[in-house]
Amino acid sequence: MTDRFLDELRAIAGAAHVLTGADAAPFLADWRGRFTGSARAVVLPADTAGVAAVVRACAAHRVPLVPQGGRTGLVLGSVPDASGNAIVLSLRRLDRVRAVDVANRTLTVDAGCILHAVQQAALDAGMLFPLSLAAEGSCTIGGNLSTNAGGTAVLRYGNTRDLCLGLEVVTAQGEVWDGLRGLRKDNTGYDLRDLYIGAEGTLGVITGAVLKLFPLPKAALTALVALDAPAAALDLLALMDAECGPTLTGYELMSDVCLQLVAAHYPALPRPFRERHPQYALLELSSHESERHGVALLEAAIGKALEAGIARDAVVATSIAQSRGLWALREHIPLAQARAGKNIKHDISLPVSRMAEFIAGTDAALDAAYPGVQVVCFGHLGDGNLHYNVAPPPGVAHDDFLAQQEPVNRIVHDRVAACGGSISAEHGIGALKRDELPRYKAPVELALMRALKAALDPLGIMNPGKIL
Repeated sequence: MTDRFLDELRAIAGAAHVLTGADAAPFLADWRGRFTGSARAVVLPADTAGVAAVVRACAAHRVPLVPQGGRTGLVLGSVPDASGNAIVLSLRRLDRVRAVDVANRTLTVDAGCILHAVQQAALDAGMLFPLSLAAEGSCTIGGNLSTNAGGTAVLRYGNTRDLCLGLEVVTAQGEVWDGLRGLRKDNTGYDLRDLYIGAEGTLGVITGAVLKLFPLPKAALTALVALDAPAAALDLLALMDAECGPTLTGYELMSDVCLQLVAAHYPALPRPFRERHPQYALLELSSHESERHGVALLEAAIGKALEAGIARDAVVATSIAQSRGLWALREHIPLAQARAGKNIKHDISLPVSRMAEFIAGTDAALDAAYPGVQVVCFGHLGDGNLHYNVAPPPGVAHDDFLAQQEPVNRIVHDRVAACGGSISAEHGIGALKRDELPRYKAPVELALMRALKAALDPLGIMNPGKIL
């Protein structure tokens, strides 16, 4: 017996681009390897028209679909559930750079473009696309938009939402909304663009985007500053803001636990300080005047921090290689955690003013509940985003500790809420945090979200089981 629905998909995308069985397997597992779903097929259309035709077929047959980019998400947002009812709609083949408009400072791309390719297209035009994150070699711009990704330059340039001017979207009915406008001002009704950004594919499929470009800085300067406590990191941030203003592009916090973990699993990476310190701030300045100007600004600000007793020590990179080495320490923290074993991850945001309070209080609450627990805390302190990960105490098996995920989450997330924060800063909700959302979202918020979902996806076929 033939499957008429799959035959329709083969007619749309070509038989070679409708994958089943073992060929589909790489698209069904999440990036962390903790969950593998099931699907009727994986479909890889070639263009926006193909995506629209696939969505229309799904609507006609009442088949749910899961849009997928680079599959680098951490909350089970881009993999299907275990039912096997859905198809995976991969945007991998939509990878064209459509247009570069240097005068308008915009870049128009397909949603399946790898982030690094988008960055390179901007560089080739003598411009900067500032979104940067650890997965940039494999994540796609469509996935970045669908989760409103953050990264290391949010302090200066904002989240992905702030870097997008227009979208092309295939609706849940299979229609194409062409909103690829390179306009910075457009007050002509509801902002549909912002509905789809951050919606994790639950309202429609993003197939193209107009992105903002920026002038290339004349110099990027990096420093690592040793600190006594998270409170000192906040004092240093205030000082750097006052002294350096908008040249401060990145501000990352890393605990000594993080750097010791990296040193244990990546011994070839640099060890900038002879002595250990409780906390470290990784700073980046981007000067649009000159390297000399940037160096003078950075050294003067760090000098004031040392004189004031805010900083204990500092290393300023004097070459591109040294700068990359310092950033490598930050970027290898998640990799070192993966090598060390499983842990309970949290991607949270807080008012910057309450960061130190949250870390101290939550560390203490976790240690009281699980004596000897190891907290691996790092992240984008400048924009209030922490990756607050909890590893088991010595002698406790990782799988046994993972069984405590719900009570650990309750401690962490309740503390986040008490400090006026959010349980998801840049990773999204997906399926992993879906059941946590009603505890921390007001009923009126959830009702409004459900109303939008029902209006835009009345058949409920778009990435079901995610967010709501």
